[in-house]
Amino acid sequence: MAYMYILECSDKSFYTGSTINLEKRLAQHQMGEGANYTKTRRPVRLVYFEECKNIADAFAREQQIKGWGRKKKIAFIHENYEELPSLSLRKTVGS
Repeated sequence: MAYMYILECSDKSFYTGSTINLEKRLAQHQMGEGANYTKTRRPVRLVYFEECKNIADAFAREQQIKGWGRKKKIAFIHENYEELPSLSLRKTVGS
C-alpha cells in the first residue's frame, strides 16, 4: 500500500507528494525534514490523501495532480468533482 497526499502549507499553497508511510512522511514535513518546498512553509496540514496499490501508482497520481492549477486542486479537495472538467480547460490568448 502507498499514498498520494496533498498538504496545505502555512502560506496557503499546496504540496502534493507520495509515500509508503503517510504518518512518518507527515512528521518529516512538520519537522522540516521533508521536501525543500515545505521546509520553509511550515506548519503544514494534511488536506487530502488517497490509498494506492503501490508506490508507482501513488507517484503517477502525484504527478497528475501536481499539474493541476490551484482552483482545480481546491475543487478536488472539497469533492466538487462536477467543477473539475471546466477547470481542466486550457485558456488560450484572446479567449
